[in-house]
Amino acid sequence: MAQHMSQNGVPAVFRVPRASTVDLIARELRNAIYSGALAVGTQLGEKEIAQQLGVSRSPLREAAQRLVQEGLLTATPGRGLRVSTIRGEQVNDLYVARTAVESEAVRLLINHDDEEAIAGVESALEELVNASRGRDPHSIGDSDLDFHWALVDAAGSQRLRRYMSTLVLETRIASFSVPEGFVVRRNVAASHETILEAIRAGDVETGVAAVAALMDEAVARLTGLEPGALDVETVGEPHQTSAIALEPLSHH
Repeated sequence: MAQHMSQNGVPAVFRVPRASTVDLIARELRNAIYSGALAVGTQLGEKEIAQQLGVSRSPLREAAQRLVQEGLLTATPGRGLRVSTIRGEQVNDLYVARTAVESEAVRLLINHDDEEAIAGVESALEELVNASRGRDPHSIGDSDLDFHWALVDAAGSQRLRRYMSTLVLETRIASFSVPEGFVVRRNVAASHETILEAIRAGDVETGVAAVAALMDEAVARLTGLEPGALDVETVGEPHQTSAIALEPLSHH
């Protein structure tokens, strides 16, 4: 059965019956980065975060190192850890990876022709269309990423899911790294419909081309190309989160 991202969380690729404290901390940190509770560039106060989560510093350090390996946190000698920023050429590289993963997902979906899997993508698109009718940039942004996660999840490849789970977080970091604040395209659903129509038609070439075009537009927006040149409307608000708001961990 397809797994979908929660509106305020990160996709759980692997279900661990008895997650360790390190697993739980890592998940909480990823969710905090995804939601913006840990803003891009934020220095991690080890003592403060450990107290808020109700854990000791040792598992927190281990969990943080996992996120360093994933590129979500950056270690600076003598200055500790901070939430990564993704700008400029890093954005281009991020979307090269996303294009590769999502294009392959389109190919797999068409080859498998699994009606239930495709229906999951359709459901995610409906959520995006509904969100796009409003003016909440975070709701639109979450639904946008939900669609892309659903697309990859429906392809049925465990490795593609694992890669995408990190790429989704990096995409959110890139969005938060824009100096003007968190902005999204209000008419984003139309281009996503093209991808789904191509999948329904069994047209790999059109589907892959639609993915590439969507990624190119995102790179142009995130690297400073004037939005008007993309013929899009944007809504947004500066991302000003500075306080860290984490909930105490529960193992239940």
